[in-house]
Amino acid sequence: MANIIIPKAWQKVQAQATDESSYYNRREALKRLGLVGGGILSAGVLLNSPAFGRGMQQNDKSFNFPGMGDLYPADRMPNYKLDRPITEEYLATHQNNFYEFIHPSDPNIYNAHKFVSDFDTRDWSFEVSGHVKNKGKFDLADIIKKFGLQERTYRFRCVEAWSMAVPWTGFPLAELIKYLEPESKAKYVRMISFADPRQMPGVKNQTWYPWPYFEGLRIDEAMNELAFMATGIYGKPMPKQNGAPMRLVVPWKYGYKNAKSIVKFEFIDYQPETFWHKLAPKEYGFLSNVNPEVPHPRWSQAQEQMLGEDFKRPTLKYNGYGEFVAGLYS
Repeated sequence: MANIIIPKAWQKVQAQATDESSYYNRREALKRLGLVGGGILSAGVLLNSPAFGRGMQQNDKSFNFPGMGDLYPADRMPNYKLDRPITEEYLATHQNNFYEFIHPSDPNIYNAHKFVSDFDTRDWSFEVSGHVKNKGKFDLADIIKKFGLQERTYRFRCVEAWSMAVPWTGFPLAELIKYLEPESKAKYVRMISFADPRQMPGVKNQTWYPWPYFEGLRIDEAMNELAFMATGIYGKPMPKQNGAPMRLVVPWKYGYKNAKSIVKFEFIDYQPETFWHKLAPKEYGFLSNVNPEVPHPRWSQAQEQMLGEDFKRPTLKYNGYGEFVAGLYS
């Protein structure tokens, strides 16, 4: 993984970032006009958003559970405040280093949005195995109906020293884990992403990677209140290039810990190997907490550059979430 080079087109001035209050004012205006929640803004309209990279047709292979469009946008949780503007939606949905969609015709690792059309995210399910009471296969639609959806604004920090601030929609990972009822032997949860060479050009052409993508958390990390299973972004269902239809968000860790398009959870009694650690063990540790005092072997982590800004910010330890997670590592 090379150091980041952000093209000049993304070096936009601060005024182009979206102030958090402006973003939510727009949402509330839509609700007052009856365009959200009353069925007028249906799932089909939501999926036709520019955030998805292209218009969605009736037969498109998209996250499309009938009757669930009214769940977006979800109620915002006020617990998690930002110290910076929300990143412009276009930027957050068009800089996506989703390696499964790297195409040999385009060397830019951030252009996943161009190559997701064959990815079929309909009728999504995931498998649960290991030291857990409730094993088996679960439909994501049923899980969403069970837990409901909420919106949280989090900072996001890539290991390559760029960052963004995003309104995610989803449900707490802790709620899912409690529902699955891990046994006392379960000390870690391993997550495996979808990988199909017929749908993902990166899987087909980058055979040197150990597909499928795999990541893991300690159980106490996974049960932390910040750990989140995201199914949407910017008040809409998740775009494919951002990890549709379900991805992990752990905002105090570097972005590669946030597994995308998850199809399996394994509850195990040993620390699992992870994708990037297997490839470069001296560069990508298991914990991977954001820490400005610990440089990557090839670059400093002391500063970061938010998408849409033309200046660098100091990196915050634990990405600014120390009050929630520092006790996990004492």
